[in-house]
Amino acid sequence: MGIYAVTGSASGMGAASAAVLREAGHTVIGVDLHDADVTADLGTAEGRRSAVRGILDASGGLLDGVAAVAGVGPAMKDPAAVASINYFGPVELLEGLRPALARSSAGRAVVIGSNSSTTVPMIDGTLVGLLLSGDEDAAREHARAALAALPAEAARAAGGAPSISAYATSKFALARWVRRTAVTPAWAREGVLLNAIAPGAVITPLMLGSTGAGEEPDADDFPTPMPLGVFGRPEDIAFWVHQFLRPEARFTTGATLFVDGGTDAAVRPDAQPTALTS
Repeated sequence: MGIYAVTGSASGMGAASAAVLREAGHTVIGVDLHDADVTADLGTAEGRRSAVRGILDASGGLLDGVAAVAGVGPAMKDPAAVASINYFGPVELLEGLRPALARSSAGRAVVIGSNSSTTVPMIDGTLVGLLLSGDEDAAREHARAALAALPAEAARAAGGAPSISAYATSKFALARWVRRTAVTPAWAREGVLLNAIAPGAVITPLMLGSTGAGEEPDADDFPTPMPLGVFGRPEDIAFWVHQFLRPEARFTTGATLFVDGGTDAAVRPDAQPTALTS
């Protein structure tokens, strides 16, 4: 049996992922702001360093897998915090834990992105560049300035999701980081596989808070297409977290799997595959 770290383990998809791994007989080191084996704030650089130290202490310096599930939604009023938590949180945590994953015979890492990265038309290209460059201070400053400069009509349209652009952009940049990083020698040639899951509308406290509904809405009235006519559940994402972390998943890296009930396919039916051009 393996040793796995799961961030966001106190609720939602993180709690479901931790439960699935424990049910499979693995040791799980939960990380969250509260009710966890390691308590840390992934929205700050010191919090991330503290999380890495806590995980390494608890694991003895060897990890079989990490599920970076923790994140915040577009309802958060401060877009700078969204950028820090959703992008720098998982990236710096995984970079800090990569050596421990490399010591395993089957190191695996999976991050939770979002189908908002491809279905929300508010990706901020400048913010993407700042995130991928690793300049957290500049990224935070830009995210706040971009929200302040948003036209009144656009701000009203965002409604209960003032940080929707920062949210979608942070998840977009995270997916791109996964794709770029997974194939570098430090990961690929060390046998550490890195993949992403892009959930759609999953019924969690975060999702309900972002919609402002307070209770489960009607799937057919949801702003984005829901081809299956139902919402996802945390266990639907946890299933795929487990699959990506299994030792048998030895030939998949740099992938983003959409687990969204078909929303991305409905919005962008011809987006994939994209032919290679010379």
